[in-house]
Amino acid sequence: MAERPIYGVMAEFDNTKDLLAATRAVYNAGYRRFDAYSPFPVEGLAEALHFRTRLPVLVFIGGLIGCCGGFFLQYYPNVMGFPQDFGGKPFDSWPAFIPITFELTILCAAVTCFVGMIWLNRLPTPYHPVFNVPRFSLASQSKFFVCIQSKDPKFDLESAKSFLEGMHPHEVNVVPV
Repeated sequence: MAERPIYGVMAEFDNTKDLLAATRAVYNAGYRRFDAYSPFPVEGLAEALHFRTRLPVLVFIGGLIGCCGGFFLQYYPNVMGFPQDFGGKPFDSWPAFIPITFELTILCAAVTCFVGMIWLNRLPTPYHPVFNVPRFSLASQSKFFVCIQSKDPKFDLESAKSFLEGMHPHEVNVVPV
């Protein structure tokens, strides 16, 4: 009978101090494809994971598109499409364009942020391999988990398992796909 492919190796810890120490140790050991799970936000966990996101760049680009679009949406009809002289004011009186330009900047940045979060978090995710570990349901209640993924270039099942066991976790599990 063929073995099931594995997603990785997961260790369970009882407190945030052990979780942070394990996360730092995993990174310092050279693993780069790993994740940590916690029932509440843990201060310093994102730094320990060396987590980086492209969301700020996406939001900036979305806001820039909204800004340029909002300005052009007013500039074109008032200056190029159908210019009208109102009390001797210049056709391209840009201070009048500021409120709508600002609003469209905020609107496009917010929509880009929402869609970007959904896309970058790969939502919706109805199935994830970590749910195959029986005790992982405690990740939403009281336990903390670190999982080294098998996609990591340094990953070797036995060495990753013994490495995690060396941190004295509550339990170490192989996570099947």
